[in-house]
Amino acid sequence: MNTSYRSPWFVGLALFAIVATSGLFLYPSSSPKADAPTTTQTSSVNPAVADTATFAGGCFWCMEPPYDKMDGVASTTSGFAGGEQVDPSYREVASGTTKHTEVVQVVYDSTTVSYDRLLRVYWHNVDPFDGTGQFCDRGAQYRPAIFAHSARQQRLAEQSKEAVASRFDPSIAVEIEPLDAFYAAERYHQDYYKKNPADYKRYRQGCGRDARLREVWGAAAMSDAVLDGTT
Repeated sequence: MNTSYRSPWFVGLALFAIVATSGLFLYPSSSPKADAPTTTQTSSVNPAVADTATFAGGCFWCMEPPYDKMDGVASTTSGFAGGEQVDPSYREVASGTTKHTEVVQVVYDSTTVSYDRLLRVYWHNVDPFDGTGQFCDRGAQYRPAIFAHSARQQRLAEQSKEAVASRFDPSIAVEIEPLDAFYAAERYHQDYYKKNPADYKRYRQGCGRDARLREVWGAAAMSDAVLDGTT
């Protein structure tokens, strides 16, 4: 990665360390077995037009909001994909031993919102150059990836990656691979940003996520802007 892109990450990490060590932000203290994983959230979308997409962009708490606010998205579910262990717990994934990464699974009405648009939102909410984590969250369990549910999704995801790569000199670290299995995370992770808004805001700010996104993407950060840089 071009080191010129890294300075705000260090600032964000420092801020996050201050927040964490001061006790202003704490991860939920639920034991691994006390809060069993939930199933994928139900959707009111007509099955005939419903589709599903799965994206990894670091902390799954932060990947739910961009999709929840989109017309045509019926549900988002935080979970895990890309690993070998069946139905892992959050603590097992967080240990870095299962090879999973945190993901958000999006159920959407394909007649209202396209997969191309979901991809545009995805790219503008990740640091595409960092394959070893995202923002202040480090490790393979936070690596960015697009998990394709079909050959069509695989093709469109690869095309979107090519469009992003054409805009930047540093190589793009986001992986694109077929989805083998998705496992929903424990209940306390679902809609965390809604249930714990103050903690979520402190975490997101302390992690330097928004500042880094604006550095990479400029005015298009966190939007659904086209990927070739035009308006």
